[in-house]
Amino acid sequence: MTVPQGRRSSTFTRLLRHGFTDPSTAERLLDDPALSAVRDDPLLLDALGATADPDLALLGLVRLVEGQEGDLDRRELLDTLVTAKPLRDRLLAVLGASEALADHLARHPRDWRALVTYESADLHPGVAEFERGLGEAGDPVSLRVAYRRCLLSIAARDVCGTTDVAEAAAELADLATATLRAALAMARAAAPGDAAQCRLAVLAMGKCGGHELNYVSDVDVIFVGEAVDGADEDEAIRAATRLASHMMRICSETNVEGTIWPVDANLRPEGRNGPLVRTLSSHLAYYQRWAKTWEFQALLKARPVAGDLALGEEYVATLAPLVWHAAERENFVPDVQKMRRRVIENIPAGEVDRELKLGPGGLRDVEFAVQMLQLVHGRSDPSIRSGSTLVALQALGAGGYVGRVDAAQLDDAYRFLRSLEHRIQLYRLRRTHLVPEGDADLRRIGRSLGMRTEPITELSRAWKRHTSVVRRLNEKLFYRPLLDAVAQLAPGEARLSTAAARERFVALGYADPSAALRHLEALASGVSRKAAIQRTLLPVLLGWFADSADPDAGLLGFRKVSDALGKTPWYLRLLRDEGAAAENLARVLSAGRLAPDLLLRAPEAVALLGDSRGLEPRGRGPLDQEILAAVRRADGAEQAVTAARGVRRRELFRTVAGDIIGSYGTEESPAEADPGALVDRVGDAVSDLTAATIAGTLRAVVREGWGDTLPTRFAVIGMGRFGGHELSYGSDADVLFVHEPREGADEQEAAKAAAKVVSEMRRLLQLPSADPPLLIDADLRPEGRSGPLVRTLRSYGAYYRRWSLVWESQALLRAEPVAGDAELGSAFIELIDPLRYPVEGLGDDAVREIRRLKARMEAERMPRGADPTLHTKLGRGGLSDVEWTVQLLQLEHGWAEPGLRTTRTREALAAACAAELIPTDEAAILDEAWVLAARVRNAVMLVRGRAGDTFPSDGRELAAVARYLGYDTGHVGDMLDDYRRITRRARAVVEERFYGAA
Repeated sequence: MTVPQGRRSSTFTRLLRHGFTDPSTAERLLDDPALSAVRDDPLLLDALGATADPDLALLGLVRLVEGQEGDLDRRELLDTLVTAKPLRDRLLAVLGASEALADHLARHPRDWRALVTYESADLHPGVAEFERGLGEAGDPVSLRVAYRRCLLSIAARDVCGTTDVAEAAAELADLATATLRAALAMARAAAPGDAAQCRLAVLAMGKCGGHELNYVSDVDVIFVGEAVDGADEDEAIRAATRLASHMMRICSETNVEGTIWPVDANLRPEGRNGPLVRTLSSHLAYYQRWAKTWEFQALLKARPVAGDLALGEEYVATLAPLVWHAAERENFVPDVQKMRRRVIENIPAGEVDRELKLGPGGLRDVEFAVQMLQLVHGRSDPSIRSGSTLVALQALGAGGYVGRVDAAQLDDAYRFLRSLEHRIQLYRLRRTHLVPEGDADLRRIGRSLGMRTEPITELSRAWKRHTSVVRRLNEKLFYRPLLDAVAQLAPGEARLSTAAARERFVALGYADPSAALRHLEALASGVSRKAAIQRTLLPVLLGWFADSADPDAGLLGFRKVSDALGKTPWYLRLLRDEGAAAENLARVLSAGRLAPDLLLRAPEAVALLGDSRGLEPRGRGPLDQEILAAVRRADGAEQAVTAARGVRRRELFRTVAGDIIGSYGTEESPAEADPGALVDRVGDAVSDLTAATIAGTLRAVVREGWGDTLPTRFAVIGMGRFGGHELSYGSDADVLFVHEPREGADEQEAAKAAAKVVSEMRRLLQLPSADPPLLIDADLRPEGRSGPLVRTLRSYGAYYRRWSLVWESQALLRAEPVAGDAELGSAFIELIDPLRYPVEGLGDDAVREIRRLKARMEAERMPRGADPTLHTKLGRGGLSDVEWTVQLLQLEHGWAEPGLRTTRTREALAAACAAELIPTDEAAILDEAWVLAARVRNAVMLVRGRAGDTFPSDGRELAAVARYLGYDTGHVGDMLDDYRRITRRARAVVEERFYGAA
């Protein structure tokens, strides 16, 4: 019969109003003969419109009605649907939320009756009720059918709001428990001989053990077996293993009814490489000797669920003392630090922002934080020993281990994220933690969570809000209660006890928890505005300190800086309002001694940390301009040089801070991927800064002694690392001084003036003060320490023509004017170029002499007791090896290859490679070793505050060097192995290219 247009339009409009997105298809489905008896019932349309996806619910209903075996069954279903509101709401809600359960009902059309009963026991079923629901299943196929029938009722209560997300998760865990018991019973029935020989306990782990299972998830288990009285233990364990394997297959294998879920036993000792079933004593021995922190973390959720429950309880009781004392283990702190820096690189880049479980602000963040706090404090407080995340979180809040407001916000966020995860998985009963991208999926999920006005927009907004809350709170969850322990709290508010606060500080890597508490009390106690801001900043700062190798030093440094700047109006405002400033300060203060020492000499330099470009090194031009201006304003040479050294200190801090932050990375910017760029940046910056300071000092000395004009032209020539733009933080400035009397000046007076300038410059740059001294080393001059400190250009020429040795030609490869008279400096370079780039290169005797000198230096200058494989300067494959190899190439080929005429090691090496004087792979090996050795030297100075050519012996200092080099906590051994491997390869190249080994 043709439907009148008016009626069709009316129905079409009603369907749109009730939430159907495809009203045309919905009209055809409503006209299906199967629904003829109820199509005009207004209650049906209202009920469909209340579902998450009315179109999906209607399609599922038609399939279910059509699947009934006869008219009587169909009439029973439709009559119940119309007259029984509980059934109508539950059935249609499931059909509108789960395509997979609609498929199940289409295959098993009688199972809708599982939703009819509405008894009190049905509202909150437990393991016993689910065991009855599975009781008739006698094989794996019927077990799957019965499992999904039970799942129907759980889903119905969940989507109708009869149960909350925690109750639904607990019911899913109870259904899993009943299923494991049924599967084990089938396995035992299939092998009664095996069953008779052993006791087998099945312990649920993970979310099943914690009573918080998802709709679709692996069920993690551990098996414990024992022999029955009189049975052989080995044979009993083999029998138990066969039973356990069969039980796993019953649940995991796919048959005509699909699968239930995988049973995963990989959390057992030794993982998949270990035996599937162990005795209790074997488990205990493993955990006492070999287990890692994450394995004790996993045991937090262990719960006996099937088989011999008494044996399972004994297992839990036996291992509990080890679990609750895991925080006392030697490796607990680095393990916690490593796990807190959760790695998400394994998540495809396009999925990170959609990951509910592992993504930033996801479920794992909450679960990990709760579990770590349980491990730290559960040993002394049994009230927080729960396998359930939400129950444990509530107990942590009640005990003061987590701030109550924080606990409530995390509870709310976790419930939302788990609800979202449930709705995503329920649709097709597939294991996934990705939020879908399609509008139809997002609309269905949003409506299922009660968002009806603009479900897609509301869902996106709520999801972002809750993940933001988790990210924000997770940063300070460990730390805010530490402040509460020393602050004035509202009456009745729980606080962390002093003992618990010390426990937490130790767990976070602080070596002196009592001192840390004193620092917190000094910074954050009181009711002043300053204390209030500190209480806001410190939870995050404490986390950044804990992420370093020396949290105590970071917190102490922060207290000292705050004491010095606390009364200035801009300091705390900078840290509070400039997002990068606080993290940058935390990284700088906890990376070692050098940066805090520089900062505490002039705390106002902390302002550099808030400027996005404040940590970029300044070039030579701006440095000269500032220092020379300061010299002009000064009253006398000492005051002028003090000002110049103050600029040097500030700029040295800028360079150090930029290097640390570039090496560590921050939340906003990753670590610098090219270590060579970091070394070059430091070398250029420190060399420019040293040159500008020397130039300013020269100007100050000349102005005080002679006014505007010295009777002799004067130039400073940088040598060694200084001339090569490769100064490290602890390097002296190697220089030569050259002068040339002005026309008409007396040569002796000119020489005295030049000598006095040198003497006064060295004195002023080493005067005791708050600024680090600048040591000038002129030992590379002709005749060494026996020769005059300063010579005329003519004197240099005469010496080099008559007396120069090959090592002096080698040293002059690094010569570059750095201060004073530019023309005189250029004339000096013109004088020495024939010596350092001799035409036709070196003769055989000169090459042999260089090799002899190098071998002698290796034999005589290596410090007694030093490990030659770890000495960065003189050791195997270290700086000296690479530099002498490159310099030999320069001496031999610099006359013909312009690219080799440079004072920089890496630049010369690249030029030699480009000129095909050394193969590309060998050049890369030498470059990698040189960069690594240079970075280690920088790291040692940063960490220890004094220069050194070997790795520190102190464990904490060594760990700090490793962190600077990009190694995670606990990987110091990897760092040393990598250093030895890289430098060993470099030494092999040196043997061939420098010593000429075949």
